[in-house]
Amino acid sequence: MKKSLLSMAVAAFVLGGCSLIPEYRQPAAPIASDWPQGAGYPAAAEVAGVSAAEQGWREFFHDATLQQLIQVALENNRDLRVAALNIDAFQAQYRIQRSNLFPAVSADAGAKRQRLPAEVSQTGESTSSQYSATLGISAWELDLFGRLRSLSEQALEQYFATEQARRSTQISLVASVANAYLAWQADQSLLLLTQDTLKAYEDSYALTVRSNQVGVASALTLSQARTSVESARVNLNRYQRLVAQDRNALQLLLGHALPDSLPSTPNLATGLISELPAGLPSELLQRRPDILEAEHQLKAANANIGAARAAFFPSISLTANAGSLSSDLSGLFKGGSGTWLFQPQISLPVFNAGNLRANLDLAKIQKNIQVAQYEKSIQTAFQEVADGLTARETYREQLNAQRDLVSANADYYRLAEKRYRTGIDSNLTFLDAQRSLYSAQQALITDRLAQLTSEVDLYKSLGGGWLEQNTASATPGAPKS
Repeated sequence: MKKSLLSMAVAAFVLGGCSLIPEYRQPAAPIASDWPQGAGYPAAAEVAGVSAAEQGWREFFHDATLQQLIQVALENNRDLRVAALNIDAFQAQYRIQRSNLFPAVSADAGAKRQRLPAEVSQTGESTSSQYSATLGISAWELDLFGRLRSLSEQALEQYFATEQARRSTQISLVASVANAYLAWQADQSLLLLTQDTLKAYEDSYALTVRSNQVGVASALTLSQARTSVESARVNLNRYQRLVAQDRNALQLLLGHALPDSLPSTPNLATGLISELPAGLPSELLQRRPDILEAEHQLKAANANIGAARAAFFPSISLTANAGSLSSDLSGLFKGGSGTWLFQPQISLPVFNAGNLRANLDLAKIQKNIQVAQYEKSIQTAFQEVADGLTARETYREQLNAQRDLVSANADYYRLAEKRYRTGIDSNLTFLDAQRSLYSAQQALITDRLAQLTSEVDLYKSLGGGWLEQNTASATPGAPKS
């Protein structure tokens, strides 16, 4: 009997090599072979050098404080923790699905005593006993047409997709922490600028009050000076609120209290981050985890078609066991008490009102949906990198122009103040110079933040931010059977 069961198992696995999964062909990338060229773009997209996906975030972000915050976030962020647990969950689902390929062997023992009254027994009142001990398999489906293997392949691809989703979550987290930190630094800079500007406005207002008291400055001039002071106070409260909210947002991303060693002086100087080459558009297919995730989902949908096709063919299951059966417990394992059962079963679909055909059509439609989503993920990645390249090129010139504007307004302010102090010009010109300088300085900080944020987003778009993860956030290895 044991040899018979072994032979059936071997035959089932040999025949089970049959698969009805369509041959997978990677869809052509619906993007251009190179990045956009022309006004607003670099003369030629850089290709040589270390790609973003190969450069760890510690190498890209040079600020020690930012490196510390990213490390804390990787260890404590709850979204990243959920993404890692999702990998474990899908790995377990794959193992559950794969286990259906193998027979489930169970050992069973049972006892039964039954009393029959005389009214229902031809031999009168009787009491019977039955004891059994068996070893065997129950309702094991022989995967002759690859239905179970297709479902196992689908579960495996979904596991791989979840692994890529976890990578994508980490990349987004690294970029989010960096952008939140930079926004906090920029708002701190704006707060300091506003505090200095308010002090200058208050000093100017005090001088105007004294001039008004001696009849030199008019009530209109006094009112205009007060308007500047109150406007700066409004901005002061606004930036105090933004700085506090920036800290709260950063703490949420970290999933932990902010370190006590954070510097009190904001830093938006040059050299905070590296500048990476864009590479070729085709490289996005190998390094963007969201694209890889979409492709694994496409492969899972492709495998599901194989399962839907296999449902049209007969399903064969096997129940078999061998053991001992006796009416006395003491005779359960004596000679002559052996028993065995061999029960194959075949089920052939005859009529199901189009259910199987509809399931196959649905599987094909779902694959077409995944193809469209895969292509859309490629197009989105191309657009994000192209936006990052034009931002890199144009922000350079914009920042240079804005610095020149600040310098020009500073000269205007110095001249206006000198002419106002000597009585050559009215206070109106001086107030206008103050406001222009303050506005230009605000715009410079805002533009610098936008430039740094665009570089972080470009790093993320190129697939950077995955390397240098800690052991707590490492992705699990290949699924276990």
